[in-house]
Amino acid sequence: MDADRTGAGEPSRTLALLWGEPAAPRRGPARSVAVGRLVDAALGIADEQGLAGVTVRAVAERVGISPMSVYTYVPGKPELLDLMVDALYAGMARPDTGDRPWRERVTEIAHANRELLTRHPWLTEVAALSRPPLGPGVMAKYEHELAAFDGTGLSDIDVDASLSYLLGFVQSHCRSAHDAARAVTDTAMSDEQWWSANQPILARALDPDAYPRAVRIGAAAGEAQGGAWGASQAWAFGLARTLDALATLIEGRDHHV
Repeated sequence: MDADRTGAGEPSRTLALLWGEPAAPRRGPARSVAVGRLVDAALGIADEQGLAGVTVRAVAERVGISPMSVYTYVPGKPELLDLMVDALYAGMARPDTGDRPWRERVTEIAHANRELLTRHPWLTEVAALSRPPLGPGVMAKYEHELAAFDGTGLSDIDVDASLSYLLGFVQSHCRSAHDAARAVTDTAMSDEQWWSANQPILARALDPDAYPRAVRIGAAAGEAQGGAWGASQAWAFGLARTLDALATLIEGRDHHV
């Protein structure tokens, strides 16, 4: 089985596909579909069935060609995943926010990435920050997001690190939100229903004398957010703290040169 992550394919072939370089002449019948149709089919399957549903056979059936024919377009699943991720990045909106304060620009970047990962939960499983598919979609996204730090006085290295820090928070949060949603689906119970069902044994097991902080703070947090973890509350709190940390770097000390 091919690795289900970006950057796992053969680099030269992947980059050629991402940038649309012409393929070497080949014998045999003319190709009947474009690579873009295979990517669109794979994206549809991933959104409907999750990443496990994206197989060469499934993509071939959706497009209407034989499984072996897929390999004449794309070498394998790793390269297909890179094309899928790059296509999603290419389709992201990139509004001009240059006249707004840096904190608003960075917040816009965070929300745009959260929206993308929420619409395509499987993306949190494959989009490796360390080995992104270096296609036109990734490069346009990177260029746009770097611009959010224009005028902050940060060095180039600190700008890159700040963006990675922000995107790392967004990806981690979205993965947690995806896991929480999947738990509800798998158990056919909401968080409120799960806690209610377990309340009797918890009341007996959780001794407030033995666990005073856990019982007191856990009860307060659970009541406030409807369970042990609330996605909206975690997002608001985490994003604010991430921005505060960046503000310390940008506004709180001399910058590197």
